[in-house]
Amino acid sequence: MADTRGVLIIGTDAVLTGEIKNSRLVEVHGLIDGGIAAGNVIVHEGGRVVGKVRSDTADIHGTLEGDVRVQNLIAIKSTGTVSGVVKYGRLSMEEGAELAANVRNVPPSISGDLDLTVARGGRARITRSDLSAHDPDDTADKLTFSVSNVYGGFLARANAPGQAISTFTQADLSEGKIYFVHDGGSDNSAKFNVVVTDDAGATSGAAKTVAVAVLG
Repeated sequence: MADTRGVLIIGTDAVLTGEIKNSRLVEVHGLIDGGIAAGNVIVHEGGRVVGKVRSDTADIHGTLEGDVRVQNLIAIKSTGTVSGVVKYGRLSMEEGAELAANVRNVPPSISGDLDLTVARGGRARITRSDLSAHDPDDTADKLTFSVSNVYGGFLARANAPGQAISTFTQADLSEGKIYFVHDGGSDNSAKFNVVVTDDAGATSGAAKTVAVAVLG
C-alpha cells in the first residue's frame, strides 16, 4: 500500500484559499489561491496554483503563477505555463511549455558548525563539517568562498602554509587543502568572515563568521 502520509490532493472541482504547509507531496487538479510549502508539488493539466510556492521539486502540467522557489528541479511539461518570479536549482522545459517569468537560479548557501579549534601558533585544517557551500546547480569547483575580516591569523593552502589567501573553492575544502593559520597572538579566539559566490554571480548573502578557539 502506498504511503499517503503528508500527501494532499486537490480535486478537479476543488478550490482552496490559503496556505498549505509541511506537506511531503501536494497534487493539484483544481485551484489553490494562497501558498504551498512542500517537498514536491505537482500541478496537473487543468490545475492552477496562484501565490507563493516553496518546494524541493515541482512538475508543472497546468498553471503556476506567483513567487516560486524550487530548490532543485522545476520541470515544466508540454501543457504547463509558469509566470511570475521564479528561482530554481535546475529547470527543464518540454516543447510547448510556456515560461513568462523573472527567472533566477537559486543562490548558494553556507552550512557547517562555523567553529574551528587551533593550537596557538599552529594551523588547523578546515573540514566540510566546519564550513561548506551548497548549490543545486553548481559543482564544487564553481562555488568560490571570499574571505574578509580575518582576525588572529590567516587562511592558507596546504602546499603554501605561509601565504595568505582571500579566496578558495568548495572543491579545495572537500579535498582538505585549506587551513587556518594562527598568528601566535595572546588572544584566546580568532575569526574570519566568508561569503560564497556561484558561477552565475549569485551570492550566499550576508557574510557568515567562522569562530576560531585558540588553545595553549
